[in-house]
Amino acid sequence: MGEATNRVLKYNPEIEISQARRIVDLRNWIIHGYDSVDNVIIWGILSRDIPELKKQIEVLLNDY
Repeated sequence: MGEATNRVLKYNPEIEISQARRIVDLRNWIIHGYDSVDNVIIWGILSRDIPELKKQIEVLLNDY
């Protein structure tokens, strides 16, 4: 998701994705800091933020 977010914003920086920087940063943390990734933190982020992100993506897909 972090890579996809990064690519979408490179394609069109005007697309609004809330928490975009946080999504990309999480991707980088997982990839580069895998030895310090805490599954509980990841699960909390996913369970809290994925439903909202899904809604935003659905709106974007309907608009484009």
